[in-house]
Amino acid sequence: MGRKAAFVWLVALAFVPFHLAEAQQPGRVAKIGWLGARPAPLEGGIKLFQREFRKLGYVEGKNIAIESRYADNKLDRLPVLADELVRLKVDVLITPGTNETAAAKNATKTTPIVFLGVSADPVGVGLVDSLARPGGNITGFTIIAAELAGKRLELLKETIPKLSRVALLWNPREPGSVLQWKEGQLPARELGLQLHSMEVSSTEKYEAAFKEATNARSSALAVTQGPLNISNQRQIADLAAKNRLPAIYPREDFVASGGLMSYGADPAESFRRGAAMVDKILKGAKPADIPVEQPTRFELMINLKTAKTLGLVIPSVVMMRAEKVIK
Repeated sequence: MGRKAAFVWLVALAFVPFHLAEAQQPGRVAKIGWLGARPAPLEGGIKLFQREFRKLGYVEGKNIAIESRYADNKLDRLPVLADELVRLKVDVLITPGTNETAAAKNATKTTPIVFLGVSADPVGVGLVDSLARPGGNITGFTIIAAELAGKRLELLKETIPKLSRVALLWNPREPGSVLQWKEGQLPARELGLQLHSMEVSSTEKYEAAFKEATNARSSALAVTQGPLNISNQRQIADLAAKNRLPAIYPREDFVASGGLMSYGADPAESFRRGAAMVDKILKGAKPADIPVEQPTRFELMINLKTAKTLGLVIPSVVMMRAEKVIK
């Protein structure tokens, strides 16, 4: 190799990995953006992420800084907040749901985006090209909520064998919630259940929706996963108790708030695996090359205190499948 060629090769070698080295160089503080639809007082999600991220060696104020923005359940604010985070030049933008991810996607084609809890089909709603090869600047973890809608109805029927009418609480403004409503139709018919459409798109509509559900002679409730329901879990659980409706929820924090039972993906899994994705991106990987992941662990949680209040005896076949029980 000639001296000139060797010099060119050494220069190229020095500059090719520059971007990767820059992402890892000592003393550099990576900037993480967090865009949420939920209000700040209920930011359990970001705390879970920080916990998992610490396990990977990231400490806020030392080698990472987290900028968070919340829309206080006003979904029309998400695009403005997404633009704000992009202007801050965050290294990675984290979105805990479908609406947040859609807003982030519209805000940037270059900043890496990692979603942690998309309840809609990420391919079907146009967030990624495919699960195996997302393409673009987005990847993440989908919680396959629609696929679990039928399973929740099945658990309700097993818990209350004579059940025939179920109110299904969903939000027509949330793509993931809409899909869960649609996916619940066939399993309901197969189980001999008549579904009452309980549409709620804002906090002040819950009480009236519960009244309509009881007037429709619904004798149980199934709740879809989505930012609005999650942000109002205490109100929903209280209204279910007030109207004496045994209810099944998508997340265990509803049960901790007084709900009867929940079935869904292990919440810690999405944050653990999402944190690993962010780590890979900060070390130089591209979202387009990181496959979208799905849950492998699912949990059934039952609140026996609530069951007793409702005068309900949980069948042993259901109890045996519960990973967590509140006595």
